[in-house]
Amino acid sequence: MDETQGSVPITKDFGFLPIPSKLRHDPAHPAKFSIILNVTFGFGSTFIVSNLYYCQPILIQLSHSFGVTYTEVSNIPTLIQAGYAVGLLFLSPLGDLIRRRPLILLLVFCAGAFTIPLAITKSLAVFEAMSFLVGVFTVAPMVLMPLAADLAPPERKASAISVVLSGLLLGILLARVLAGIIAQFASWRVVYYMAIGAQAAVFALFYFVLPDYPARNQDLTYFRILYTMAKFTVTEPLLIQACLIQIASSAMFTSFWVTLTFLLGGPPLDIGLFGLAGMFGVAMGPILGRITDRLIPWYATLVATLFLTVAQAIQTGAGGINVGAVIVTCFGIDSFRQMQQVSLTTAVWAIDPSARARLNAVLVISIFIGQVMGTSVGTKVFVDYGWRAAAGLSMAFCGWELAILLLRGPHCERHTWIGWEGGWEARQKVIKERQQYSVGETDLEGGVPPVGKDSPRDTLAVAQESEPPSEEKKVAQEESSQTV
Repeated sequence: MDETQGSVPITKDFGFLPIPSKLRHDPAHPAKFSIILNVTFGFGSTFIVSNLYYCQPILIQLSHSFGVTYTEVSNIPTLIQAGYAVGLLFLSPLGDLIRRRPLILLLVFCAGAFTIPLAITKSLAVFEAMSFLVGVFTVAPMVLMPLAADLAPPERKASAISVVLSGLLLGILLARVLAGIIAQFASWRVVYYMAIGAQAAVFALFYFVLPDYPARNQDLTYFRILYTMAKFTVTEPLLIQACLIQIASSAMFTSFWVTLTFLLGGPPLDIGLFGLAGMFGVAMGPILGRITDRLIPWYATLVATLFLTVAQAIQTGAGGINVGAVIVTCFGIDSFRQMQQVSLTTAVWAIDPSARARLNAVLVISIFIGQVMGTSVGTKVFVDYGWRAAAGLSMAFCGWELAILLLRGPHCERHTWIGWEGGWEARQKVIKERQQYSVGETDLEGGVPPVGKDSPRDTLAVAQESEPPSEEKKVAQEESSQTV
């Protein structure tokens, strides 16, 4: 990775917007990842991702305002999610190619700019088109997460990611609550006026807080970035394992929250406020992130998946009988779904730190696939067979997650598809001590560190401090050797 931007330091974003002097990149004094900066990332993610969910509680008001049927207005959530998928696929990988400070600022600015027509238009077609574009540019958190991992010290990577992810989950819940409350007592247009102000505040906050960071992979092209992202999806066993788990887990999570509306019944405001129960689970994210920092990611995923299974067992047994069971399930799935996602992300990013934006894009696309599956299949099962069948389906999703996780052990080599290698150690600290000991032996004996049970080459289970050669560098080395 090239950590420099040339001999001349960059002092402006977009060629005209001055970067505050304390935020400019200085290799001699790199930016420190403070708690305030981490919280800023999480806060910004909350109000950015909210753009995707403001419309859901106000669909009835939108149909009345535009004079259309419920079926026609139901296209709006689909279009905004489709735009989000496009942004994930084509915009978020740019984080591996260009400087992320201007990229994040541009994404936030565009999302806010396209929200303005939503608040003032009287045309459903315009509203739908702008909703799609808002979704396209609401991918700044997917650039923020890899940046947080780059800036955070190795022992705090999981907790740093968990704070940003907590912001994302909080935004999903908060958007529905805010939109429901505002639409109950004022016009739905006020929801989008608030969204415009929130985007402006996030832009200003990022401008004065977000540190500049050098671009990665400056020798690559945009199309090469897309090619390598596709290549990862068929050549990296750990990534494929994580995606299969994410699809099932996301389907379970989405199915629960979508069918919760039918399970609880009652006024929309009451249902929206029930999301507050989930916020307590989200608040557990940073605490569980600290626990994840101490474990091998595979074991953290195992713990989280087991607790998700327990939460769904409670829902299957008593969700439609006692509201207390639903509250416990809300807390459980919001807490441990977050822990699971952080541990899987930490493990996958260790494959190639220079490709974190691309790896993250693949992971999030798998989450999106799971959301679609959970919404469609979960709703149909609930409507046709009842709440217990829907909860049982979520239990089946948890069983799938455990099966996929157990197919590939915690210390497998990078290209091992199925099996168990390298022992059973669960603690990050012990693995790092073994690595240091092995390196010390190599220095003394002039040999090669051993590979096997205590191998320090476990880049799939431990987020390494040093960066392995990227796929692009390997290709370049092969081409160079063939030329010679």
